[in-house]
Amino acid sequence: MQQSAEGVRNNGEKLLRVLFFTLILSVMNASMFNVVLPKISAEFDLVPSQVSWVITAYLVVYAVGTVIYGKLADHYSLRSLITFGLIFFTIGSIAGLLAHTYWMVVAGRVLQSAGAAVIPATAMLIPVRYFPMERRGRALGMVAVGLALGNAIAPIVGGLVSSMASWRLLFGLSGLVLLTLPYYRKYLGTEKRRSGHTDYIGGVLLGGTVATLLLGVTLGNGYVIALGAICFLLFLARIRLASEPFVQPKLFRNRAYTIGLVIAFTNTGVVMGLPFLTPQLLTSTNGLSPAEVGFIMLPAAVASALMGRKGGKLADARGASALAYIAIFLLFACFALLSVLAGMSPIYIMLILILGNLGQTFMQIALSKTISGTLAKDQMGVGMGLFSMNSFIAGAVSASVVGKILDYGEPTIRLNPFFGNHAGLAYSNIFVVFALLVIAVFLLFYFQFGTYGNKAVSVLGIGEEKGSIQPK
Repeated sequence: MQQSAEGVRNNGEKLLRVLFFTLILSVMNASMFNVVLPKISAEFDLVPSQVSWVITAYLVVYAVGTVIYGKLADHYSLRSLITFGLIFFTIGSIAGLLAHTYWMVVAGRVLQSAGAAVIPATAMLIPVRYFPMERRGRALGMVAVGLALGNAIAPIVGGLVSSMASWRLLFGLSGLVLLTLPYYRKYLGTEKRRSGHTDYIGGVLLGGTVATLLLGVTLGNGYVIALGAICFLLFLARIRLASEPFVQPKLFRNRAYTIGLVIAFTNTGVVMGLPFLTPQLLTSTNGLSPAEVGFIMLPAAVASALMGRKGGKLADARGASALAYIAIFLLFACFALLSVLAGMSPIYIMLILILGNLGQTFMQIALSKTISGTLAKDQMGVGMGLFSMNSFIAGAVSASVVGKILDYGEPTIRLNPFFGNHAGLAYSNIFVVFALLVIAVFLLFYFQFGTYGNKAVSVLGIGEEKGSIQPK
């Protein structure tokens, strides 16, 4: 039985509140284990490369799972997928809580990520399916706020729990996400399974491509990257030959969507470099402790949480392009200032980071709304899943490339003539490159989407009407 337009709107508002809580727990789970890696390493007598698998294994499975859940959402009900994912997430949490060997800890994290990967798919599809285009920005703003809050409190919660009790309790805390399941089952529609079959071979090849590329980039192993390239070529051949491929080739013939992915990849690679570089900058040039670094980074995360909803409302009122240009200005100002002030007072860095985090949050909302508007309804799940997966790959590539650059030590070339004669030249040069990449993002966005945002893609005939639930 079809829901009325009013029922869709009411359920959308309720689901948004449940999703907000879920996102906070999900992001916390992904990040708060970072601060307890030294304790895990000491307990199991591990070297850094071994203990890093607590994070790496989670990231790889999470990235692969995101696009797979997105594709499955094109054929199965979101209610069934979220039920499966949250139960699997809880099983992983219990396994980690009871772990007495290191392999059990890693297995618990893998099981967690296999279930948790349904959450970013849900976070993209609920705003798209339950909110019309003119109200979608506000919904995406709430998603951004949940992400920002989770990132802000993750290191604090991780540090407090591990200092007062066993780090294993972090697994138990993550298991609280199961409390949201009854609400998802109540408010998500009981959609029927849609016709067609799932191309599991194509899904395996795509998953293998993502997993090997992420591992290769993370480990700096050229052979693993080459294996990823082979998997990718096989995946391309599969989607051309299969009658119902995992990803329809016509999705990538959608110029607006494809360029949107390029913009998102470039932008994410830049903004993900900020949380990676900042702790190293403050530690190496300012001599700050991890707790002091967290204090410096906290105001920016709080500002993003406070302003996320306002950014979403602005996208609805003025269009996604207006918000994107504000975000680009903030990001450019952030990196330009950091390229001058890197290595100087941490207070300067703390204030500049607010610009960067706000720019990151606003750009995420603008790109999510813009890219969702380029997709037809039957491509929404896999299209937004690829959009999320794209971000994970961009983040991994950014961290790897920046890490390799920093390995070379202080450079002899100064890209910003206004940078003083003090420590931090390597960081200053990287921030200059980031500022130039932000300009490239602006040019790509402007020439593809102009000043009309999602209105510009409506001329394709595949925007709002086919891509979201509309009141009738």
